Amino acid sequence: MVQAARELLAVRSPLDAELMVSDMVGAWWGRRVRGGDVEQVLGEGLVDYAAKAGTPASLTLLICLAYLGTARQGAKAEGAALAMMESGVARPGWADRVGAVKPTGCYVSRDAYGDQDTVICTFGYRWNEEGAAAPHAQDRHALVVVVDYNMSGMARDAWVSSHVDKLIDEARAEAEANPMLLFEEVEPQQARALLESAMRATREPKNPPPVSDSYSAYHAFARSRLKALPPGRKRPAPLHSEAPYSRERRAMLAAEFLASDAAEHLSDPSAASRCADHIIDYGCEQDFDRPLRVSPTKCETFLLEWLPRKVMLSHAEQEAMPHVLAAWVRFAARRTGLPEPGITATLDGVWEATARFPEAYRDPASFGLDMALMERLLPDGDLSALARRVFAFPILQGRHGEVDLDTLNPADEADRRILLEIDHVGELDEQHLAWHEEIATRLWEGDPPQLWEAAQRLLDLGHDRHEVLHVLIEIVERIGADPEELASALDDIADIPDGL
Repeated sequence: MVQAARELLAVRSPLDAELMVSDMVGAWWGRRVRGGDVEQVLGEGLVDYAAKAGTPASLTLLICLAYLGTARQGAKAEGAALAMMESGVARPGWADRVGAVKPTGCYVSRDAYGDQDTVICTFGYRWNEEGAAAPHAQDRHALVVVVDYNMSGMARDAWVSSHVDKLIDEARAEAEANPMLLFEEVEPQQARALLESAMRATREPKNPPPVSDSYSAYHAFARSRLKALPPGRKRPAPLHSEAPYSRERRAMLAAEFLASDAAEHLSDPSAASRCADHIIDYGCEQDFDRPLRVSPTKCETFLLEWLPRKVMLSHAEQEAMPHVLAAWVRFAARRTGLPEPGITATLDGVWEATARFPEAYRDPASFGLDMALMERLLPDGDLSALARRVFAFPILQGRHGEVDLDTLNPADEADRRILLEIDHVGELDEQHLAWHEEIATRLWEGDPPQLWEAAQRLLDLGHDRHEVLHVLIEIVERIGADPEELASALDDIADIPDGL
């Protein structure tokens, strides 16, 4: 990378240099390395190596990293660059304008469904101190970021355009011609809060993050450009999300739906009520408190991905769910004013997904566990917890001496202790059992999610359950209660260390 940085000496504008370095450091974005955080191992390692090189190319690289790097990389790069400049290392004439930009406008293009926002932030380079335009000061450019609300509000694509006026004119004209599109100017503070939230969502543990091929190349550039926007009051994403839904408000909304004309044809009121609760919960918890937002993609994701992974439905609810969802689309779309073409397309999407729903939703009875056992493991109906809870409590049936295991409830603290004692016969050390109880409780609750993810990686490598549990105990005991440090340590586990 330091050798490749020699190309920076040939560019003519700070924008070109910033984009080149952003592409360069994007090579490791979203990746993992053994022995630490990738930004520390590779990013800070690059800063240290460039500082030692002491060449004009490495100085130019450090100047760009001071703006584009993480906070730690930026501080180290700035200090190293100042030292090199004091020693007389030459730099290009444009180097002092890296990152010296001001925002000139922010816009959002969104579809009428609310599936995604395309955020456009435009910038220009600042004027110099004498009041004259610096070279390439008119190099206006637009940062474009796509925020996907069917993917937890994450930023999933980004790019930069130098054709600012053409980009905005085309977006505005397209919205004027298509009733399913909206285009508006927004305050820079709003744009910054929205994009910061979206980029945080993209950083959530996903391996690899489901982003476009170009996102990594522009990630550092986008992160740094947001700092040029004025900070403001933190706002939830998306810009038009509703106030939080309490349990009472959710219940009232469900009652309004069940009493509406849209739901009058539903033949099983009890199953319909439970299905409506799941639809509302999904909209509140997965879609920024927007249960009334409907779209073909959202309905398909709910029916074919979220339900099969998260909710244990009865046979009656499995039969009713597609019909309740279609009725909900009619009810919600009228409330939100979704244009008629959007309603038709969403209903078509529901019926297309309905044909695949029986295959996508595996009946819990097909898991080989009887319903009584399923109910003990999933009192909250959370299907996604099944595997980790079976791992935590593998002995739940039969007898052990005078104990009837079928009567013990793993959700009960006292019964949980008995189950763990039976699972660890011969390991009667109280402190050791206490740590097993700590891990079992965390696995039961999914706290943190990285605990079960680490366990699965080790199981996939062929380690037995007992070995994996002891590794998890060692990490939790060593790290303590700090949630961020614990999550980071669990993320770093790639195998069981020798001698453990």
